[in-house]
Amino acid sequence: MMVEWKGVFPAVTTQLREDLTIDLGETQRVVDDLIRDGVTGVIALGTVGENNSLMFEEKQQVLSAIVEVVAGRVPVLTGVSEYDQRRATRYAQAAEKIGADGLMLLPPMVYVPKAEELVAHFRGVAEAVSLPIMLYNNPPAYRTVIDRGVLAALDDVKNIVAVKESAPDTRRFTDFRNEFGDRFVLFAGLDDVALEGLFLGAKGWVSGLTNAFPRESVELVRAFERGDHAKALEIYRWFMPLLHLDAEHDLVQTIKLAEQVMGRGSERVLPPRQVLTGERRAEVIAMVEKAAATRPTLDIAKAA
Repeated sequence: MMVEWKGVFPAVTTQLREDLTIDLGETQRVVDDLIRDGVTGVIALGTVGENNSLMFEEKQQVLSAIVEVVAGRVPVLTGVSEYDQRRATRYAQAAEKIGADGLMLLPPMVYVPKAEELVAHFRGVAEAVSLPIMLYNNPPAYRTVIDRGVLAALDDVKNIVAVKESAPDTRRFTDFRNEFGDRFVLFAGLDDVALEGLFLGAKGWVSGLTNAFPRESVELVRAFERGDHAKALEIYRWFMPLLHLDAEHDLVQTIKLAEQVMGRGSERVLPPRQVLTGERRAEVIAMVEKAAATRPTLDIAKAA
């Protein structure tokens, strides 16, 4: 299906059994629940989906299961997070055959490329597929920056259409709009600056904490879109303590634990990650429980 680049795209979790094998059925249930709660699209195998902890064959299995359960109701993007261009191209081509609607393409993992190497990586993957591509900029996590020079060098690559902006510096939204106009659709990619991103021109939100509170996430964006900025701000302020978790190094564990507390999924994670313990675990559980007990009132009629 065509990707409508707006709204809320949760980076969905990959569910695991007690023996840490992949539970495709539970992964499908989690994704189906999110769609029923109104999300606009889903991103399989992002950071929260533990992409880099999965084997190539496992990634294909997870993506196939998600494409199957979504059944065309919303677009399915998949993270392409690999060490090099050959591996990235191989997975991108596999994703296209499986039926993904688009890609979220990351810089090469581990190696920190120069700008011209980053451009070559993105261009090489894009030219190997026909799918639309969202580039993922997250300098704190990946130690490389998709700056205006990189985007300018990719202007002629027509299937690179969007940028997920996860830098904490929100000035970049304005800089990109001033430089490129509407050439690249911008998405907010860091949960705790999501509303700022929407005000500055982002058309949508790639979110981690949506996995735990999808209805509130959807209503935040819908309220903003209909001009009810007071409601969007109310939800955002309520949500903010949890949204900060998306910027922490243990975001996968905290988001999956939040998901479990809300009865939506399991906290189990793949090594080298371990489930949270002790004070950190208690802190996150308390935060989620407080959020659940103080949820803002949603206007279902307006949200529909």
